[in-house]
Amino acid sequence: MDIASRNHVTVTGDPQGRPVVLAHGFGCDQNMWRLTVPALADDHRVVLFDYVGSGRSDASAFSEERYSSLEGYARDVVEVCEALDLRDAVFVGHSVSAMTGVLAAARAPERIGALVMVAPSPRYIDDEGYRGGFSAEDIDELLASLEANYLGWSAAMAPLIMGNADRPELGDELKNSFCATDPDMARVFARTTFLSDSRDDLKSVTVPTLVLECTQDVIAPREVGAFVHGAIPGSTLVTLDATGHCPHLSAPDATNRAITDFLASL
Repeated sequence: MDIASRNHVTVTGDPQGRPVVLAHGFGCDQNMWRLTVPALADDHRVVLFDYVGSGRSDASAFSEERYSSLEGYARDVVEVCEALDLRDAVFVGHSVSAMTGVLAAARAPERIGALVMVAPSPRYIDDEGYRGGFSAEDIDELLASLEANYLGWSAAMAPLIMGNADRPELGDELKNSFCATDPDMARVFARTTFLSDSRDDLKSVTVPTLVLECTQDVIAPREVGAFVHGAIPGSTLVTLDATGHCPHLSAPDATNRAITDFLASL
C-alpha cells in the first residue's frame, strides 16, 4: 500500500531541515496545523498527515481491529516516518496524538528524537490518585451520545472542547471538522481515545519532551499536564496563555513560540 496516499501525507518547508511531524487529534485533520506550519517551515522539513478515517486519508484502508488501540495509530506514524526515511524527527502530537507519539517513539527510536505534547492526556477517566477530568459514567454517556447521534454530539461538544466562547467561529471550525469525519470511523477512534490508559507508557520516554498545557481545558485539566510532566524525566512543562483544548488554533502565537523555543534548544 502507498503510505503517502493512505495517510494523505504532505511535506513542506526546508528539505534539509530537521523533520517535524505534526499529528492531529480526534475528529480533526492536518488542516488544524495551518497556523503552525509557517512558524516551522523556514528551518524544518514539515510533515503533515491524516490518520486513516480522518481528513483526506484513504478510508478504504480503515480497519476496526487495527484502530481499536492506539498502537494501530502509532504503527501508522512509524510507517509514515519509514516511507519518508525520517530520522531524529520531532513529533508534535495534539491531544490523544501525544500518546500516539510516545508509542511510536518506543517502536522506532531511530525515527523520533523528540516529542512535543500539545494538551496531552494519558487517561481521561479519573482513577485513585489521578484526575483525568471525567468519571467513568461521564465517558460512558459521552460515547453513547456520540454513537446515537454523531452530528448532534459534534454540534454540542465542539464549542465545549474548543472553549473561547467569545470566538464562536473556532467552535464552528471544530464542529465542521468533526462532522466531516465518517461516523463509524469516528466511533472507533473515540472509543480508542477516551477509554485509553497510557500512563505506564510515559515511563518509556527517553527523548527530550515538551509538554504544553492551557490555563483552562475541559478535556485535559492542568492536573493532567502536571502528571505527564512528572512521569517523563527531564521533560519541560509550559503553561500557555490560552484556554480550550486546541491552542494551536485559539492561541497560535503562544503555541508556536513555545514549540520553536523548544526546537531551538535541541
